[in-house]
Formats: sequence, C-alpha cells, structure tokens
Amino acid sequence: MRFIIFILSFLLFQTNTYSNTPESNKFNQKYLSDYFSALISSKNQNNDDALKFFNSSKFLIKKHDNFLKEYVFSLVLDGQVKKAINQIKISKNEKNSNFFEANLLLTIDSFKKKDFKQVSKRLKELDISKDDGTYEFVIFKILENYNHLFIEKKIKKQENDFGNLNLINSSFQNCYINSNRTPTYFTNLINDSNNDYSRYLFFYFSHLVQNKEFSKAKDISKSIVPLTDTLLISQSKEWIENEKFEKFEKYFSCYNETDILSEFFFLISNLFSSQEIYEQSNFYLRISEYLNKKFYFNLSLLAENYYLNDNFKYSKIILDKFKNKDDVYNWYRIKKIGKILSESGKEDESLEFTEKNFKLINKPSVKTLYDMANIYRSFKKYDKAIKNYSELLTKVEQDSYAYSRILYRRGSCFERLGNYENADNDLLKSLKINPDAPYAMNYLAYSWLERNYKINEAMDMLKEAYKKKSNDPYIADSVGWGYYLVGDYINAEKYLKKALLLMPSDPIVNDHYGDVLWQLNRKLQAKYFWENVLELEETEDEMKKNIKKKLLNGPKKT
Repeated sequence: MRFIIFILSFLLFQTNTYSNTPESNKFNQKYLSDYFSALISSKNQNNDDALKFFNSSKFLIKKHDNFLKEYVFSLVLDGQVKKAINQIKISKNEKNSNFFEANLLLTIDSFKKKDFKQVSKRLKELDISKDDGTYEFVIFKILENYNHLFIEKKIKKQENDFGNLNLINSSFQNCYINSNRTPTYFTNLINDSNNDYSRYLFFYFSHLVQNKEFSKAKDISKSIVPLTDTLLISQSKEWIENEKFEKFEKYFSCYNETDILSEFFFLISNLFSSQEIYEQSNFYLRISEYLNKKFYFNLSLLAENYYLNDNFKYSKIILDKFKNKDDVYNWYRIKKIGKILSESGKEDESLEFTEKNFKLINKPSVKTLYDMANIYRSFKKYDKAIKNYSELLTKVEQDSYAYSRILYRRGSCFERLGNYENADNDLLKSLKINPDAPYAMNYLAYSWLERNYKINEAMDMLKEAYKKKSNDPYIADSVGWGYYLVGDYINAEKYLKKALLLMPSDPIVNDHYGDVLWQLNRKLQAKYFWENVLELEETEDEMKKNIKKKLLNGPKKT
C-alpha cells in the first residue's frame, strides 16, 4: 500500500505546479527526495529514519495532500501522539487535514481534555457511514456511545450489532456507572467458551477492588491455573496473593473515561494484530497508550507485533521498558529477548542470557519456574528441565491440572534421555489425573510404538486421542505411523496424508509419508517426499543421513 502511495506521490509532483522555474525545481527536489526516502523507510519498517526524512521535508505539508497523513501516521507510530495532534491543528484549515486519522486524533484530544461537548461536535464532523470502512464505522459508533455515557451517565441502547464488541463495551459502560450488572457482564465475558476473554478478568478484579470486595477477588484468584494464564492475569494473581490491591487502581479505573477508551483502542489494536496488520495495530496501540500511559502492560502487544513482523530491533526497544518493572513483565522481557537472540542464530547466547537473568530472580513464581523448565526442554537440556519440573511438583497441589501437566512435561524429558521407566510412570500418572489429555496420550502411545511395546494398547490410546483432536497434525501422524508399524499401509496412508495436509513443511511427516508410499509400491512418489525432507529448514543432520540412505535402498523393513 505504501509503495503505491510512493508512486502516486511521484506522479503528482510531475505537474507544472511544482516546476515553473529551475530554482523551484531545485528547491522541490530536496524535499521530494527526503519525502520519498521517508516512504521507503516506512515501508521497510524503519520508523526512526522515516521520521528523520519527514522532518526534513515538512515544507510539503501545505503543498502535498498526502504528506500530512503519512507524517502524522509516522509520529503516532513513534509514540508522539501529542505532536501529531498539534501538527494537525496547525494544518486544520488546509484541505489535506481532512482524513479519518486526523479527525480521530482531534476527537481523542477532546476526550483527553474531558471536553465532551467538543467531542460531540467533532463526531458530527467525522460522520462516518458503513461505506467508509468497517473499522472506521465501528470506532465512530462506539465513541458516540461512550461520549453519551460520559455526558449523561446513562448507557445508550446499542444501535448496531457489533457482536462481542457490544458485550465488551457494555461491560465497561456498566462498570463506569457502577451498575450491579457489572459482575454478570464480566463473568459472561470471561466464561465465553468460543473466545479467550481471560484478559477481562483483570478489569473485573479492578472493579471488585474498587468496591472493596477483596475476599471475592481472592477466591477468584485461587481458581486461576498458574501455568497457562496470560501475563496480565499472572500479574493480577501475584498482586492479590500479596494483597497489593492498590496496584489495580494505580493502573486502571472503570470510573476514568480515558482509561476505558484506552482499553477500547487496545481492543481495536488487537483485532488488527490478529489479522497480521501490524502497522495499523501499532497505530491504535499508541493511541491507547496516549490515553492511559499508566497501563504500560499494553506495550507487550507492541513488542509482540514487532517480533511477529521480524522487526527485532524495535521489539527489543519496547521490551527494555519492562526492565526492573513488575516481576511478571520483567520475566516476559527476559524470555522474549532470549527468543530474539535464538531466532537471530545466537542459540548459546540466548540460553546463557535467559538462565543468567532467571538466577537473579529472588523468589521465582510457579509460572516462572515452569517457563524456565520449558526453555531448558526446548534447548534439549533435559536434566536441568527435570530438576525444575521436580521442584515445581512440590509447589502445586497433587491431582490438580497443573500437577498433571508438569508430570507430562517431565515424563517427556525422561523419555528423551532414554529413561523409559520414569517416563512411563510420569505419563501414566499424568493421564490418571487428567484422562482426557490427548497430547499426553499421543506422547506415551508414540513412545511405546517406537519401542515396539504394548502395540495394541498404544493404538487404542492413539485412536482415542484422535477422537478428541482429529485436526491435530501430530496426532494424525502418530495414528498413521501406528498403522504403518502394524503393517496396515492403507490406513497408514489415509492418516499420514491428512497430517501432511495439515503440516506440509514438517520433516517427520514427510518422511513417514514417504515410507508408507514405498510400502504401497508408489516408490517414485516416496522419493519425492524424501527429497522434500532434505530441502526443509527444520530437518536435522542425522535425519538427512537416514533420508539419503532411503533414497538408495528404501526404508528398513519393519
């Protein structure tokens, strides 16, 4: 999109308006060059350079309709929302300031000043219809509702069906007027089986704390599984357990207009991020930050956006803001920087950095210990992982979901070390606590198949796991491989083909599929998939050696 803008801009400036004299040509060339450099930098995700070039060519603000829009966007991405607003105000009488983002920022400015009458005027000027864009229309209508709420202290009936967005905003609107329906709204959100709205537990906690319902907050906190909760919920749990109730109001209040709006724009940002539209996501996230600077936790999404877009430089800049902050977010910073180092090809440095910083934590939480154990496991440091998992088992309740999960992880480490007795004990005990765990079933059964041990039991277990997770490629692969090992190549091909469709770039699945095709006398096709294994990035050297042997002699007979 930005490249298209670049071309259009270039064409625009080839008009006579800007080339009357040699002097004006020379004059314009300087600014045009900087402007084009700014667009290119922006396209290459280098916003620092983009801003530098934009600032060098500000003369074009009054000469070029698109310049202001690009400049404002770049300022906001840099977190300079106030400066962007002031720049729009300076250009307010110019036609080039009449675009959605400019009008939105001016509206945000009025909200920030709690000038709700001015907000009403600006929203009338905005006057967005459905034809102007889905997100723009949603933002416009919900801001209208919030402004009505802030002026009248009453909830306006929803005129549009925005699905779960309506439920989310109704929760905050009820919270704002301290309605007795607030707990119901938040509870319905949190318990939604179709979406992960666990984030809103934080805001429910905030509501309870503001109403001095500390006991209720503690009871809910106890029910949180310590291994799988999100960053924000982990932090909430830590505050509640240590009775740091004042922390909630420090960062967010339902009674504060801009705090609520900040959360709304975070939601919009998250919607863009989920669609991998990271630049737009970052734009709205910066607006969210501007409205509530206290709530720095939201910056984790900004770090994630840069990380997912392979922009490690900017991700690390954001991550550094969490240094020496609340323990949960400091640990998140450490983990993410470790991942960045690993993905940059510095695996040894990654583990060293993560381990060093982990040891500096005075009293690591259950979640932190679990994370570190998993990191050791991912780096194949199985002995260290087992040590951490064993310590964890003393810190969680036996027969709990957490206990079962830790046993499963520890069992997998024992299996990797060839300690099959301990592996089987852990995995069987895990399944006894949580018999409906398909991944534990899959791991144990696959291990038995590889050892030619309890084949019939293993197959029964795999079929049960498949019933529960039929679209999981790993489980489909295991079932297919099980059929292969018992000599049922027809069924083996059926399941392995499905696994391949679900996960076409996995070396093991391609290898398995090649094996079964060979046994079905489709040898040319088998060689195609084995050759594919050699081309895949994730294929380890040992597997490559085995594949080369297969290409010469076929697979070993089972």
